Amino acid sequence: MTPLCELVEACLDNKPAAQKALYDLYAAQMMGVCYRYTRQMEEARDVLQDGFVKVFKNLHQWKGEGELGGWIRRIMVNTALNRLRDRKHLQWQDETAIPDDFESKSVPTPASHLDARQLADLIRQLPVGYQTVFNLHAVEGYSHVEIARLLGISEGTSRSQYLRARRLLMEKINQLDALKTDSHVGRA
Repeated sequence: MTPLCELVEACLDNKPAAQKALYDLYAAQMMGVCYRYTRQMEEARDVLQDGFVKVFKNLHQWKGEGELGGWIRRIMVNTALNRLRDRKHLQWQDETAIPDDFESKSVPTPASHLDARQLADLIRQLPVGYQTVFNLHAVEGYSHVEIARLLGISEGTSRSQYLRARRLLMEKINQLDALKTDSHVGRA
């Protein structure tokens, strides 16, 4: 039996030290997941706590197949989505006709050199619906069919929200690039 499976078994036996060890092993990574779907760190902490309550309640369902971190990540994403639904933060723009191959079309790449934190902050500034679909698709790797099922929307709405999120994100990045360029020109 692997050390991780032993840790899970100890958690299933309700051993607090094992539960703390499992929490400590995944909390930082899962905080990042939770924060992607919230606006404030305090709300992300609440989602993380609620998510780990669900992890420990349902840990018996993990059969040792697949990565435990991936299983926990799915719980955290679902917990964050449920919180957004409960708080009525998810609102959808009207569906527009989006071609099936819209993602493969050429999108200009900004000359920006954003670090991960800056990009995450820009994504967090998107409207909640855009932010949610963008994170699910671009970051988590869900298909639009899966997103539609998770959020109770049509596949077309998922595609539309994603496209609009990308466009708005590109505008924000280009605005930042323009500000950087203007500030460098002003110093010359």
